Amino acid sequence: MTATHNEMANAIRFLSVDAVQAANSGHPGMPMGMADVATVLYTKFMKFDPHHTNWADRDRFVLSAGHGSMLMYSLLYLSGVEDITLDDLKNFRQMGAKTAGHPEYGHIDGIETTTGPLGQGITTAVGMALAEKMQAARYGDDISDHYTYVIAGDGCLMEGISQEAISMAGHLKLNKLIVMWDDNEICIDGNTNLTLSDDQCARFEASQWNTIKIDGHNPAEIEAAIEKARNSDKPTLIACKTTIGYGAPTKAGTHDTHGAPLGEEEIKGMREGLGWHYGAFEIPQNVLEAWRSAMAKNSADREAWEGRLNTLDDATKAEFNRTYNGTLPAGWMDALNNFKKEMSAEAPKLATRQSSGKTLAVLTEAIPEMIGGSADLTGSVLTKTPSTESVLNTDFSGRYIHYGVREHAMGAVMNGMTLHGGFIPYGGTFAVFANYMIPAMRLAALMEIRTAYVLTHDSIGLGEDGPTHQPVETLAMLRSVPNLNTMRPCDVIETAECWAVAVASEKTPSGLVLTRQGLPTLRTEHTDENLSAKGAYVLADAEGGDRKVTLMATGSEVEIAMAARDTLQGEGIPTAVVSMPCWELFDAQDDAYKASVLGEGTAKVGVEAAMRFGWDKYIGSDGGFVGMTGFGASAPAGELYKHFGITAENVVAEAKARL
Repeated sequence: MTATHNEMANAIRFLSVDAVQAANSGHPGMPMGMADVATVLYTKFMKFDPHHTNWADRDRFVLSAGHGSMLMYSLLYLSGVEDITLDDLKNFRQMGAKTAGHPEYGHIDGIETTTGPLGQGITTAVGMALAEKMQAARYGDDISDHYTYVIAGDGCLMEGISQEAISMAGHLKLNKLIVMWDDNEICIDGNTNLTLSDDQCARFEASQWNTIKIDGHNPAEIEAAIEKARNSDKPTLIACKTTIGYGAPTKAGTHDTHGAPLGEEEIKGMREGLGWHYGAFEIPQNVLEAWRSAMAKNSADREAWEGRLNTLDDATKAEFNRTYNGTLPAGWMDALNNFKKEMSAEAPKLATRQSSGKTLAVLTEAIPEMIGGSADLTGSVLTKTPSTESVLNTDFSGRYIHYGVREHAMGAVMNGMTLHGGFIPYGGTFAVFANYMIPAMRLAALMEIRTAYVLTHDSIGLGEDGPTHQPVETLAMLRSVPNLNTMRPCDVIETAECWAVAVASEKTPSGLVLTRQGLPTLRTEHTDENLSAKGAYVLADAEGGDRKVTLMATGSEVEIAMAARDTLQGEGIPTAVVSMPCWELFDAQDDAYKASVLGEGTAKVGVEAAMRFGWDKYIGSDGGFVGMTGFGASAPAGELYKHFGITAENVVAEAKARL
């Protein structure tokens, strides 16, 4: 007997409530309320082959309301994805299970992005939809023609990042982005009228979106709305009026179903009320077959797409596959080494933001999939190169995205572009505004994806803009994030080397922390070896005997450490300078190398125009530190360094005090 829509939707509902009940933890209400929408979406529209989940032209689905993760897991299981089993659903939220509390990228095939922090999903989806447009501009609609669907909740739309996402998507006319809003009027505290009075549809329309209001439990209305949205020339919000916890006899429509198990009695009543006469985790064969059959049709779409891909000329097809798979082109490192050699010979005095701009000019010419951008700071962060024309809403062939003053969205959109495949995005802002971007940066690190952040004006060295813009605490924050390479190069050579690490790190995002003020080239002897890739190295060794002092510094303060070394060496004190552009890379080296660099038994002094936090790992609790102890001030950079005592003279004094 052929399964009905209600039976197929109820399969989602009961897998969700059974899994949450078994775990005694989770969020059943949203999957119960959005089961009808998800069923229509997947069985009628989603171009998704459960046996080839990484097919490049598949539709993307983002569960922005990631707390309702059992909706995602149920969909993947019912669709026939081999990477998820009924046992995985039974182990929901347990140690070692693929089925984590929130969907995690890389855990199960078919999960396009990690979601949970509300607002991140909808914004990441903007990046995916943008990447689809950009791929189509490069390879044509025969190769790139897919939709990005999002299920978002009230919380996603409350978070400020959602406005950045909505505004950007509307401006870019990302008409293949379709957001289905779970309009259930419930948040954790109770009814949403406790919190807001927004007209969400008017809000989206003001940002150049189409909006459609439907009954989220009426499959005919759902289907008609999605079909209309697919034929729009704008992104579309479908406001799905739903009942949270749909089907629960006493708790439906209340916040009690949001984040807690329903309880055995409530589930028993729900089975009776919805006519679901099956045990926990039991899906009748006709329902499972209906789901699998509905999704199996997509294999024909995939095969047809593969046929179209094979009609491309060999070079174009190879380039598509190379960029989609994330493999760098041949020769890029040769181009960068030639640049390093040229800069070592010229020895220019450049701010490292300028050094980064010069390096990017080389890299973006050699690596065509690199996509630049900035948060309305292009002239300051120097992220636009001769190879990167602007991306416009009338022309997506460009390679530079004007994000506007939207750091938070910029980070998440870059994540979406990386996850989509085909591009390596980088984006720039002032280092202090990494505080606006850190949730997206953290997710990039958690997902193990390659994105790069250009973070300039990195210290009191930015001068007169003052303490509001001087990021004394930001380095410590960035360094505390696991799997994020925080790089603070000291000159043009280290900057080039740090960029080499960033573009080659397929599973690690990178933050390049760069100066406003000019710095001398300290590395004037060329080597193809990437010394910065070790995280720290001896830039200038001790002379005239065994090392007595080790001065460690990053970025603009390496120059100060070198001046202090000259003084100490002149006084007969053998002193080495260690440049430490990336602590994370240094920590990954073997113990013998680390010991050789740090100089065991020597007096140690750290030098950095930031807070001491984290330095004791290298200098010891009794080591000297020359840096900041509080916020900065507004004055010319040179005066600020003297005012706060970040001078070669004070470094010498700290070293001598420890001999």
